[in-house]
This record gives sequence, structure tokens and C-alpha cells, in this order.
Amino acid sequence: MSTMDFNAMDFVTPQIMHGPVLLGDGTIQWNVWVTRSDRVSLVLMDADHVVAEVPMECRGHGLFVSAPRKVSEEQRYGFRLGDGSVRPDPASRWQPDGVHKPSAVWSPDSFQWTDRRWKGIPRTDLVIYELHVGTFTDERTFDAIIPRLPALVELGVNAIEVMPVAQFPGDRNWGYDGVHPYAVQNTYGGPRGLQRLVDACHQSGVAVILDVVYNHFGPEGNYLNEFGPYFTDQYLTPWGSALNFDQAGNEGVRAFVLENVRYWVRDFHVDGLRLDAVHAIFDSSPCHILREIKEVADEEAARRGWPVQIIAESDRNDVRLLDKPEKGLGLDAVWSDDFHHAVHAFLTNERQGYYVDFGSASHLSKALNQSFVYDGVHSVFRGHSHGTKANQHSGDRFVVCIQNHDQVGNRTRGDRFGTILSPAKQRLAAGLLLTAPHIPMLFMGEEYGETRPFPYFCSFLDQQLVDAIRRGRTEEHAAEDSASEGFDPQAESTFDKATLGWAWPDDSHSAGLRRLYRDLLSLRRRWPVFRDFHNRRADLFPSSDSPQVLRFVRAATIPHAAGAMVAYFNMTGREQQSECAHHHESGLIFSSEASRYRGQRGPDEPVQSLLPYEFQIYGPTCWKQL
Repeated sequence: MSTMDFNAMDFVTPQIMHGPVLLGDGTIQWNVWVTRSDRVSLVLMDADHVVAEVPMECRGHGLFVSAPRKVSEEQRYGFRLGDGSVRPDPASRWQPDGVHKPSAVWSPDSFQWTDRRWKGIPRTDLVIYELHVGTFTDERTFDAIIPRLPALVELGVNAIEVMPVAQFPGDRNWGYDGVHPYAVQNTYGGPRGLQRLVDACHQSGVAVILDVVYNHFGPEGNYLNEFGPYFTDQYLTPWGSALNFDQAGNEGVRAFVLENVRYWVRDFHVDGLRLDAVHAIFDSSPCHILREIKEVADEEAARRGWPVQIIAESDRNDVRLLDKPEKGLGLDAVWSDDFHHAVHAFLTNERQGYYVDFGSASHLSKALNQSFVYDGVHSVFRGHSHGTKANQHSGDRFVVCIQNHDQVGNRTRGDRFGTILSPAKQRLAAGLLLTAPHIPMLFMGEEYGETRPFPYFCSFLDQQLVDAIRRGRTEEHAAEDSASEGFDPQAESTFDKATLGWAWPDDSHSAGLRRLYRDLLSLRRRWPVFRDFHNRRADLFPSSDSPQVLRFVRAATIPHAAGAMVAYFNMTGREQQSECAHHHESGLIFSSEASRYRGQRGPDEPVQSLLPYEFQIYGPTCWKQL
């Protein structure tokens, strides 16, 4: 038989579609990918009662399609599989009654957007504020965030990073146990509430980055494996089976995730995605799923007319995530946990877990100079060399923080810097973050020294799962050798404790700290030196062996260069002499111990030294007018 006898179409996989599609005539066509049943029916429901059941047509490779049908928004539906069970849509856009109940029809196009003039925020200008919808306000909804936007804008924030909102069991969860990756959490306000939030953010000049999870899905209410090979035991994550991106039947899984990326950009106008724990995304395919995520996001961004940032969370210190596609994955930015660990371990003296690799002032100077502290050097915690050199990439490719949901919430008591550090140390930490040549990210409440904890919480309905989580958290905290007793993650009181206080009374430390954050963020916006993410140098004095002062230069590599910013950080609890008071051709622009920040320096006190844990910023005196 000659090759001409083959039908080339036999080798073409049809486009695998997921979820309902609104057609031009107002009808809906449902699509579902099912490889583990040879027959599927669309089941329309009223509450839990079936009102119609229609067999779906199989078009090959597991794609089942319904005949177009006109229904109203909020119509409940599910899919009956070959074993007789009726399950929610894996690509459900709305689960108004929770993870176990039928899905509901929702039309994204019926929302009237008002952000036509929005052009986005360049990556180099981003100041990110991480928040959890359920604990950001007492109301615990998307709509309740909107009145808080002016306070964030006044602070200097221009992007919020929203922790995952994919539908999870119950009404309280960090969001990383979502099981309906397209459905927006019903208790937060559902998909329409998220659209209203994004639209209001854009009207306020604030970008929205959404935290998404493509390495695993949660355990309760997860029916995906009944539809097809969404998961593989070829790889394991800390949270269970990995998503199947490279084993048999992976085409439908890849299409499921890539359409999800399009969905957030197209239907919710988000400005970026933060990809959770990409080191737990496994793919040996010729084109890695992370690369395809970036390509799909860029395609939708081009249609929208503003940039979409793809930011990876990874603990591998692997610059291949950032390298150009010829040799890497070409993502926009990556989290650098090393910066957080260096600051935290130095200021708290904690050395448990991964903090054993940190704690010296030299780690801080290296994080400022080279972005990654562990860039191929030996890690005691891991027992091997760790990371790759990062200094070939500019600092704006790295997101850094001094607090975030993981680093606070995985502590036994969920305690923040507001309760474990002195006011002077909190100010010093803020200075390190906001002068660093990286993209800064604040964790909600950090800016005023929030003292309420942010512990892990959940509201699973499966009692066996609840018991397992309680045991796991107890064992994890016991391993910390902590004398503190942790909170019960399932208790509603644990969730209540995490709600922000949103209080910074006049003349309080909180008011002074927030003013310090606001003033530093104002400097970042106004001074051209903060747009230079390449030229920087951090040095320790008198030496790295006995450091007392860290000197940090931006926009130059020598402190006396014209137009350079020079910051001095007292790394001790003792007053220190330094060259800062005699810095020629520059003036003191900023002192963290000024009285306006509730520090110890009087308004007319001459600057002859650095007070304990004080930092000072020097630059051309004309900058004061910028």
C-alpha cells in the first residue's frame, strides 16, 4: 500500500473543547471530554430534579457535544456518565450550590465592562499586594474589596494578587484545594463578583493578578478522574497525584488548562496569572505546558490590548523558567523565596526547616546583588547544591517579599512580623524590600504591622479528610519544635481570627509604619533610580565576617556615582558610625527612625550615626522635589 492510500485526517486530533459555549443565536452548546465512558448525556435540572436528559454526540478522541439548546442563565445541569452517576461539569463556570451540586449556566458576555481605556501596568512598575478575599474584609466578598481600593492606591499599590478563587468545598479555604478550576467561589460573589472587582480595579489604575493552581486539584468534590485521565501516578506532588501533561490521554488535560488560561484573560480581563508551585508541574513533552501557557496568555493579551504577566512560584531557583524559548520557557517573572528567607532568618534568628540555610547578613547582600542566594552552592537543608545563577536576568524578573500567605500561614500560630519583630526591625525589613532591585510584593496588612494571625484554615465536609488534615498539621508543627499550640484548621474561629483589622490609629506604630511604606513607594514611583534593575551593589562593613552596616547602591556600582541612590542599613541593635553622614554631593532623603514613622530620631536631631536597625537613604538633593 502506498502512502497515498492513507487518509491524512485520520491522524488529526480534533480540537478538544471544554464547557458550555454560547452561540450567536442565543443557544448553548455543551462540550465535555470523556474517555472513561462510551456514552454521556446532558442532564438539565431544577434543584435536584431532572427536567430533561439529552444524549450527547461523540465526535472522537473523547469529545462529546450536545445539540444547541436555549436555556436561561442559572439553569442547573450536569452530565450522566455510563455508570449512571450525574456529575457537575469539569469546566463548570459556576457552582452556586457548592462543589457536589449541579453546575449552572453563566454568560460572561452579559457583563458591561468599563475598562476600554485600560492599558495595563508595565512589569517594571509593578507593586503587588497579595490578598485573600475571605479575610480581607469582614464581608468576605469581591464587592467588599472595591471600597478598599482607594486606600491601596493611596499607599502606592498598583496591582493586587488574589489568592485562588476556584470553587472549593465549604466557605473558607486558602484556595489551593479548588476542584472546579473554571468556577469562581460562590461565597465570594461568584463569577459576576470577580468581573465587578476587576473592572473597578482597572478604573482605579490597579492591575489584577490571579493565583491559579495547575499542579494538583483538591481532594473533596474532585470528580475529574471519572471523566478522563486528568491525573497520573507517574509523578507525585506533596498534595497527591500530579496533573497528566505528558502521559497517555494528555491532550484533553492540556486543552483543559490552556482554555482556563484564555478564560481568565478573555472573560475576566485579568492582567496576570501567578502559577502555583510550578516545580510540581511535570511535563516531558517537546513543548512544556508552561511554555504553552505563556503563548496562550500572550495571544489573549494581544487581543485585549494590554500586557498579561505570567509569574511562576518555584523553589528551584531555576532561571530556565525565565530564559528565552530557545533554551527555556520564557515566563515573565519568578518568585524568589531566597529574599524572604534571608530577611526573615536574619531578623528573627529562626533556623528551623529551610531557614537553616540562611541567617547571615551576607545572605542579604547576595540577595540584593545576585537575586538568588543559592545559585549552585551547597544547601544544608537539601543536602546538595541548589539553584542556578540569576544575574544574567534583570531584577524586574523576580518577585520578592518579606511576608506572604505561605510563610506566615504555615507557621504554628500564623504569626506575622507585627507580633514577632520590634518596630525598628519592621521598618528595616520594609526598607530592604522597597529599595531592592526587584518587583516588591506586600502581604495584606503588612503595611501597618497587622497583628492578627493568618493561620491555615479550611471547611471540608468530609470528616475523614478533616481528621487527616488535623493530624497532618499537628505533625508538621511538632516538627518545628515549637512550644506554641496551633489553631484547629477546621474551626470557624480560626478563619475569623485571620480577618484583617484594618486599623492604624493616629500616633500609633501602625500609622507610622504605613506612612513609611507609603513614602517609600512614592520614592519608587518618582525617582528614576528605581527604574534601573541592572546596576546595583551591596557591601557589608566593616566586613562580611563581622557586619554592622549594609550599604546598598542603586543605578550604579559605586556609592559616589552621579545620580546614584545609596542606602545604609544598620544590621545591629547598637548605634553605628558610618560614612553616610559625610556622603558628598548627596543629602539625606529618608530615615526610617524619623518621628513621622514613630521612630527614635527627633525632627531636628543632626544625623551623625545610624540608630539601632535604622536605615537611611541618600541621593541628589534635587530628588526631594521630584
